[in-house]
Amino acid sequence: MDKIPLGISSCLLGQAVRYDGGHKLDTYLRDTLGRYLEYVPVCPEVECGLGVPREAMRLVADALGPRLVTIRSGIDHTEKMLAWARSRVAALEKEELCGFIFKSGSPSSGMERVKVYGPKGIPVKNGVGLFAGVFMQHFPLLPVEDEGRLNDPSLRENFIESIFALKAWRESVQGGKIAGAVVDYHTRNKLLILSHSPKHYQALGRLVAESGRMDALQLKEQYEHLLMEALHVKTTPAKHANVLQHMLGYFKTQLGQDEKQELLEIIDQHRNGILPLIVPITLIRHYVRRFNQPYLKQQTYVNPHPLELKLRNHV
Repeated sequence: MDKIPLGISSCLLGQAVRYDGGHKLDTYLRDTLGRYLEYVPVCPEVECGLGVPREAMRLVADALGPRLVTIRSGIDHTEKMLAWARSRVAALEKEELCGFIFKSGSPSSGMERVKVYGPKGIPVKNGVGLFAGVFMQHFPLLPVEDEGRLNDPSLRENFIESIFALKAWRESVQGGKIAGAVVDYHTRNKLLILSHSPKHYQALGRLVAESGRMDALQLKEQYEHLLMEALHVKTTPAKHANVLQHMLGYFKTQLGQDEKQELLEIIDQHRNGILPLIVPITLIRHYVRRFNQPYLKQQTYVNPHPLELKLRNHV
């Protein structure tokens, strides 16, 4: 797989673009995750024409929506920022981004819980940065996170799994035989989808069953829409346990009673938060290799992202 194109707030890569001339370098994003990504950096303030350094800004409550206003001089940059943001997201379409990592708390790039100041100067954390809001409205199904939320192991694993799944999907349907590509992708990603949303798993299964009678473009669009909806649904230990027990069924005639019981106990320990997901997954991978199980060998769920990222060590 080629590197995954991903938008990111420029300051998180160490670019000195913040209002005070500094940056907010995140070494995990740049050095670890960055080995697999092709970042497309975006700094709304600089790109819309504001300098470095510049006067700090904040969101101020207004009946028509929060305004982007400088703190000391009270200059309103809302319309300037929104006009630029609409133009920028349109230009980003050609980048074929698989997601975006925003700067938490930023009045331009925060994706949630951004401070909005009321008439008495008291902030409430219920805002969205102006550029982030325009981006998410323009690309409603793309995976998005901010660097603060990515410190949560579950959110981090879910986000990274989603961008790898989306990149693989796009590469699968690049050729001309859309129906066959959809069937192949779905076959390989059934268990991954099931771990997110049994509801979407069933809906996608029904769609694939009808694929031979559908217009190719319509099939592609409907499948991608449902796929991205599914990936937006967070995995849980209980849903993982359901998938793992389903996988165990493929070895019912090959494993002894003690081996089955051991795996069931490990799965239950993961469900109860005692063991991380990597433990039952590693044991199942061992059985997949040992018995050369053809269906499970092709399942993305077993290896949805590089093992070097160690994402399943912490969920």
